[in-house]
Amino acid sequence: MKPVANQAYWKELASEELKEALQVKWNTNTAKNVILFVGDGMGPNTVTATRIYKGGESHKLVYEKFPHVGLLKTYSANKMVPDSACTATALFCGVKVNQETIGVDATVKHRDCIASLNPEARLKSLAAIALEAGKRAGLVTTMRVTHATPAPMYAHSADRKWECDGKMPAAALATKGCKDHARQLIEDWPGRDLHVIMGGGRQVLVSNVTNSSADPYDSSRWGCFRKDGRDLIETYRKDKERRTLKYSIVTNNKELKALDEKNTDYLLGIFANGHLNFEYQRDKGPAGSPSLSEMVEAAIKVLRQSKTGYFLMVEGGNIDMAHHRGRAKTAVDEAAAMEDAVRRTLELTEEKDTLLLVTSDHTHTLSINGYPLRGTNIFGIAAKSPYDGLTYTTLSYGTGGPGSFQYEVVAERVIRKAPSYNDTDSFEYQQVAAITLEENSHGGGDVVIYARGPHAHLFHNVHEQHYVYHAISYAAKIGAHSGAPPRATAKLSSIAAYIIFIAVWLDSLV
Repeated sequence: MKPVANQAYWKELASEELKEALQVKWNTNTAKNVILFVGDGMGPNTVTATRIYKGGESHKLVYEKFPHVGLLKTYSANKMVPDSACTATALFCGVKVNQETIGVDATVKHRDCIASLNPEARLKSLAAIALEAGKRAGLVTTMRVTHATPAPMYAHSADRKWECDGKMPAAALATKGCKDHARQLIEDWPGRDLHVIMGGGRQVLVSNVTNSSADPYDSSRWGCFRKDGRDLIETYRKDKERRTLKYSIVTNNKELKALDEKNTDYLLGIFANGHLNFEYQRDKGPAGSPSLSEMVEAAIKVLRQSKTGYFLMVEGGNIDMAHHRGRAKTAVDEAAAMEDAVRRTLELTEEKDTLLLVTSDHTHTLSINGYPLRGTNIFGIAAKSPYDGLTYTTLSYGTGGPGSFQYEVVAERVIRKAPSYNDTDSFEYQQVAAITLEENSHGGGDVVIYARGPHAHLFHNVHEQHYVYHAISYAAKIGAHSGAPPRATAKLSSIAAYIIFIAVWLDSLV
């Protein structure tokens, strides 16, 4: 791409932006519906790289055209750099909490199951207060439905790893009331009353599931295997039948496409033993798993049957999974897939009554290095270092897992390996990182929140991350902001005000 030298081009570009800004008006309607997209690990540099990947430096992603934008501070109650459990709890429950805890306040320390049972420590999520307000509620994720980001929607846990009984210590299992996330989702409120649950995680819901090349176990240290003999999908089925509720359970593309949304009030879609595959690896055939866009479309069609509205959380979780592996192109491609889901959401909703938010829970250590020419491949070579004479990629990481420390010893000197001999445009390519860890760690920077719809103007500067919960509850008039006080309370308040007025008037006569 040749640089544009004409001054008029740049001035016209700025003029168009100014005209757009001057036309922005506040939408002060009540948000009947709220949809919150969370790009897990999608920091500002990931967004920038995704923009360039999809259309070049001057391109705008669909949510970058939203009229209101803010920043969120992501630190947790006890850590400068957070994990997904505490940040999701902040977003969905309105309180900053300790690292690796789910849906409980900061009085609960990591792995303290007894403290997590304290009713005062348990936090109500946006899903819970939406259900209390008579709305529908649901979640869609590319992760296990019990994973760190979706879990605070319904669970209260002292450890993000307690997705199923297989990860819980004996002491916790022996403590009455201490349940894994999967059981809380299916057995307890608000989980059992969520109208939409879609993602992965069959191996945490069902004991002794089948392992296959098409649907492999998650056998990583983060994976969890149900061992107590329960089949919680069958428990879900029996619960809905006992309550004579209209429900559907789907497991693949064919079943999801055949879904009758008008006769489905409760939808459970579990499409993999572990997390869903990356988009570039996804089986798009009848036996495969749906895209994030396809899941979101089905979710909205089920939820929008409610006359009182709904709350939906959507997580693009594989952005984070790819970053942890140091694979920038895969992470950016996942962010692009989430943008496709946002675009489909815009087609299915109305700005006048739907508050649509796009944000992230935390950043990663991804950097965009100088000084590649405009129009070049974001995954390509940036330049050659004058220090060692070797090329380097435009994208790199501060931290990474094994293989990311790309140096070798030559003639008793430590020399960086040149990336020019590798296919840096591959989904499998692992960018160089400065520090080697078990895996790429999170970053501690602020994340952006993009807002459109009723009360989107509430997101306007640098906010605490847990502010999102309170702004949403105000916009939708749910929870603490559910509207005017009960009529009896209002009447008493009027009488009290009248008595005070008379008392002051009499005092003035003395």
